[in-house]
Amino acid sequence: MMDMDSIFQEVKSASRDLALLDSEKINEVLLAVADAAIRQAPYILQENAKDLAKMNVADPMYDRLKLTQARLEEIAQGIRGVVKLPSPLGRVLKDVVRPNGIHLRRVSVPFGVIGVIYEARPNVSFDVFSLCIKSGNACVLKGGSNADASNRAIVEIIHQALKSQNVNPHIVELLPAGHESAAALLHATGYVDLIIPRGSSSLIQFARHNATVPVIETGAGICHTYFDEFADLTKGSAIINNAKTRRVTVCNALDCVIVHQSRLKELPQIVSLLASSNVVIYADKAAYEALDGKYPPHLLEQATTESFGTEYLDYKMAIKTVDSFEEALNHIRANGSKHSESIITENEERAQRFLREVDAACVYINVSTAFTDGGQFGLGAEIGISTQKLHARGPMGLEEITTYKWLIEGNGQIRKA
Repeated sequence: MMDMDSIFQEVKSASRDLALLDSEKINEVLLAVADAAIRQAPYILQENAKDLAKMNVADPMYDRLKLTQARLEEIAQGIRGVVKLPSPLGRVLKDVVRPNGIHLRRVSVPFGVIGVIYEARPNVSFDVFSLCIKSGNACVLKGGSNADASNRAIVEIIHQALKSQNVNPHIVELLPAGHESAAALLHATGYVDLIIPRGSSSLIQFARHNATVPVIETGAGICHTYFDEFADLTKGSAIINNAKTRRVTVCNALDCVIVHQSRLKELPQIVSLLASSNVVIYADKAAYEALDGKYPPHLLEQATTESFGTEYLDYKMAIKTVDSFEEALNHIRANGSKHSESIITENEERAQRFLREVDAACVYINVSTAFTDGGQFGLGAEIGISTQKLHARGPMGLEEITTYKWLIEGNGQIRKA
């Protein structure tokens, strides 16, 4: 097995080969990978079953790890969708001629090599590859040990497709699953241009605190929905149920409902749909009293300090009662992760204040936070949800994994001062 530096050198060299491919060839490669994903589905599912056998079926992460024929068909369709997207490369972002005759253009280009660290989501292997090659980037993948067999099968199939298209297979490499390879990737200065961690808050914080390569923080989502005093009950209960139960292990899932005290009498109706999904509610004192005897007792617990500011990734959520709109904003500021926040209200002035004053990548009025997704935003697939403010924020599609360079043309101009 090659050592880490050798792998990084191979990918860095392959990134230069990738720069020579035109859009037509890149699209041919993507179609070949999509076809291979379906053709080799039995092999992928066989290897995925090995990973699944090591995980408890009751673990919410089991669903993230699981691949099926239908999911592989969705993945292949997603790759074909990337083919249809325009290339993000070579876009002229600025074009100006200076008074001295120098012609300046700012043009979009790849980062070069992108490293992605992720956990039990083997579909990410396909997603990252398709977005990276379409944007002209080579990629180094570091998956979790709980999905290693699945990831190795997927990368093997991608390599076969690349070879069939006479493209350097080293434009994508999968590192060993151990912690040592994660540390090596975080310190691959000179080989890797950008690292994107996808997963739990602890994974993202580990990457941010230990990397010497630039990092874009993604994924950690502590999402709130504020049920305002002017909220519509029917609208609000459906939004809250969707945001919490559509898929609990994703970063846009709802973690805390903030409810105005004037609506406490209706709280049993607001959360009634959650009971059918066995959602455990950690309610503060006022909310607990409003729900006691009106929500299944085995699903209702009293909140503690730790109940707030927690990303549950499970059929669990907190409820916080507030006396005012300002208190709701303060709770979000203190406990949010700047991912996705929503207000349910029919008061336009309050809705607009929420948009202005909430500091998050995605801020919603009367919409489920489940829509924080590259596909839902019309970006095609996504490489992650950025919760920071430098370079990219929110769903990161093709444009967000490019940078730019200045192209300057002249005719003998020299600077005299």
